[in-house]
Amino acid sequence: MSRYRRRTALAGVGALTAGLLLTSPQSAEAANLVKNPGFETAGTGDMPYCWEKSGWGDNDFGYETTSDAHSGGKAMKVTLTRRADGDRKALITESADCAPVVSAGRQYDLGLWYKTTTPDANITLFRHDTTAGWQYWTDLKTLEMASGWTQAAVRTPEVPAGTDRITWGVSVYGTGSATTDDYTMEQVADPVPPARCTGTDDQCANGSWSVLATRNPVRSMHSVVLSNGKVLLIAGSGNSEEQFTAGTFTSAVYDPANGTYRVVPTPKDMFCAGHVQLQDGRVLVMSGNKAYPVAGGHGYEGFKDSYIFDPKTESYSKTNDMNDGHWYPSATELGNGDVISFGGLREDSTGSVTAERWSDKDQQWQPLWKVNQTWSYWGLYPAMILMQDGRLFYTGSHVFGNNIPGTGSAVYDYDANTITQIPGLRKKDERDQSASVLLPPAQDQKVLTLGGGNIDSNPDANRLTDLIDLKQPNPSYTAGPPIPQGTVDLGAGKVAETGDQGKMYVSAVLLPDGKVLETGGGLHNRADPVHESSIYDPGTNTFDPVAADPESRGYHSSAFLLPDGRVMATGDNPGNGTWNHDVSVYTPPYLYKGTRPAITSVIDQEWKYGDTQRITVDRPVAKAELIRPAAVTHSSDPNQRFVDLPLSVDGNNVDLNVTNNPDLAPPGWYMLFAVDANGVPSVAKWVHLTGPTALSASAASPHVHSFADSLTGKVTGPGERRTSQKVGTAVSGCDRHYGSVNVCVPTVFPPKVKKTAAARCAWLKQNQYGRLKVNGGDDPLGLDRNRDRVACGKADLR
Repeated sequence: MSRYRRRTALAGVGALTAGLLLTSPQSAEAANLVKNPGFETAGTGDMPYCWEKSGWGDNDFGYETTSDAHSGGKAMKVTLTRRADGDRKALITESADCAPVVSAGRQYDLGLWYKTTTPDANITLFRHDTTAGWQYWTDLKTLEMASGWTQAAVRTPEVPAGTDRITWGVSVYGTGSATTDDYTMEQVADPVPPARCTGTDDQCANGSWSVLATRNPVRSMHSVVLSNGKVLLIAGSGNSEEQFTAGTFTSAVYDPANGTYRVVPTPKDMFCAGHVQLQDGRVLVMSGNKAYPVAGGHGYEGFKDSYIFDPKTESYSKTNDMNDGHWYPSATELGNGDVISFGGLREDSTGSVTAERWSDKDQQWQPLWKVNQTWSYWGLYPAMILMQDGRLFYTGSHVFGNNIPGTGSAVYDYDANTITQIPGLRKKDERDQSASVLLPPAQDQKVLTLGGGNIDSNPDANRLTDLIDLKQPNPSYTAGPPIPQGTVDLGAGKVAETGDQGKMYVSAVLLPDGKVLETGGGLHNRADPVHESSIYDPGTNTFDPVAADPESRGYHSSAFLLPDGRVMATGDNPGNGTWNHDVSVYTPPYLYKGTRPAITSVIDQEWKYGDTQRITVDRPVAKAELIRPAAVTHSSDPNQRFVDLPLSVDGNNVDLNVTNNPDLAPPGWYMLFAVDANGVPSVAKWVHLTGPTALSASAASPHVHSFADSLTGKVTGPGERRTSQKVGTAVSGCDRHYGSVNVCVPTVFPPKVKKTAAARCAWLKQNQYGRLKVNGGDDPLGLDRNRDRVACGKADLR
């Protein structure tokens, strides 16, 4: 059982039922939903009526109804004299008589008066789910230290569906005390009526796509939204053997403000590298392509080099080398600003079993002896999402072929150096180039995994979605709603998908209204583009089909959020080696719902954990959030996250309450959006959430809750030290015996293609492969029956 779930054990049966037995509670003000808000009415035992002791962890504590009150004769004092972990708090009793009734979709203003002798105190909120019962909801506001009575106010997020009551109080999670009094809770006034549609009915329901007049000048498969609002598009050789041989490596910087591109000198072939924003806004780029595969010889090779791209100078500079080569590595920023990386291919084409760690403090990759190692092979682009307690959740999304052994998803604890398998991921070996995303808000700790396929067996890609709630003591994936079906272009025109047909090469983009756009994809290995887009609503667990990108977006495509609230989509690299340089931009439905709110000022662009930061807006807003800018490639952006900022509202002045947990919001630059009650977002402002310097001795420590602490999956520690994992040379699902290296003749054709030379050659012709020379002496697919070193000639088809 999770430790945070044991917080009610202190109350005992007597205290939990006492509120139901009392018939004459203190009358509350008409607007105040809190009963006994000033602790004046006695209850059963040593706690006031409608209040209970709560908390968890290893600590020494005390509760006192004190006469040192803000008003009346009583207040509540909670003290910690020793703490190893956990917290203590006085909460409104979790009972039908005491816990305030709430309505789904509504917001509530909470207020109280307090004095504290510790910086480690926070307003914490729980909710009653009509199905699952009482559960932790979220932290709302860190209380600044105060020796005299101080008022605190904060607005809840919208109440989730299925919630009928809430309870709340002040958590003390550091040594010292918090004394509180005069609690208030009022429902926020009715939201404004829905705005009138400013576009066509179709635009207001489904949004719209446009294809930009200016094409992307480089064959980019890596997209990074920079802290100045521009977009870094990294190509390297762009999966072109000709450019690789010529040493032509490119990147471009796109400026959405004027629609222009600037091609940037690129020192190395960063084709299929890893990348992540560092906390100062620079981009760390790790590894890339050392060599293309050779028919009958080695496969792709990854180098050890690493570079930093500086948005200010728009130039690359070299760092120290990594310990190993990593073609297709993961890259996840940790709460202290470090970066951890796994997987990929080494310089000899084998799989890397070496974990790498970039030190933010030292500004370099750490030597091998300083990095914890399990000697595990995580595959290519394994999706590693940082959890709120610093562990990593491997979602099961990856690139190329089968998943890792076991259940296909896992929790990795770097400090303990253990891997625990997590169950429930369906068809775990068909999640090749699926997408995984930490759902809005990050505080909910829910992950959605969408679609996928398998380039080795090349079945129809699937429609599966799987959800996991990492707040649970023993979380496991559960089935989500299937991805809506679209049309698939099989080479002779678009037809409706049928049966269980879905898509791989999925892009998933967090939107500022708290929903997720999924778009793009293909039915098979680098073939058969699927045209379908939909918006997933985490609140209702449903997909709403919307307008589809008119461009094909399969292998080497990406989609990402721009600071103006639109979504940009680039790339597509089908098996015939061509490249789509057209760029699409999606305008979501929320931008057709009336005038946008505006953030008219941000008092301070430099933010620290636990801060209250003031902004001004031109009209009322319902919520605000930080969205981490994209660093996406191959359906993978494990650092993408949406962090809710609870509000304290005073007219057009809005105070935003920043989480004190850097594992929820790793340090760096974020897009700040304000969103009105109709879900219409402002244009983003950029703010800089600082890292370890914010966590000084005088700053509040993170209030970290105990989630996923009763895992029952198989646990493994470090294995024997080894050099690498053997990986086949056809890891990319391409048979290099045919055509140039940038052409991908599939090792396994789609299931509808018969295993004959005529059927295979007809499929290659339909997909515009052109003339294919035969490399080496082998012809494994039987396409060169007359042995003239040219596949699919007339004589080969007789």
